[in-house]
Amino acid sequence: MKEIETITIEELSVMAESLYGDFVKAVVDVGSGILVVDAELHVDEEAYLLGKGSLQQHLWGINLYPLKYGTVDFIEFDSMINIRPRQQNRSRNVEDEAIRNLISELVQKKIKG
Repeated sequence: MKEIETITIEELSVMAESLYGDFVKAVVDVGSGILVVDAELHVDEEAYLLGKGSLQQHLWGINLYPLKYGTVDFIEFDSMINIRPRQQNRSRNVEDEAIRNLISELVQKKIKG
């Protein structure tokens, strides 16, 4: 697991190959702008961030597909940790477009092609 300031697509590709083959699991803290990557489960990354003081309502699980960088399919907004009825998010997807946009902006700042 790695908390990143910036990372390249090449580094993400190596991470993907070592665990899942074509994608990397990541958790984004939209409140403090933190991105954690490279764990077997989103819940592990979530627990790491909660331990650092992140607020649950700011944490969202995503999958990053390095080979799809630069396309709309690069970020998949799908994780069990995203099921949050209290926040009106009743599925594994991030349903709120504004939150998806925050996640996308943060990922764009942290990941370089």
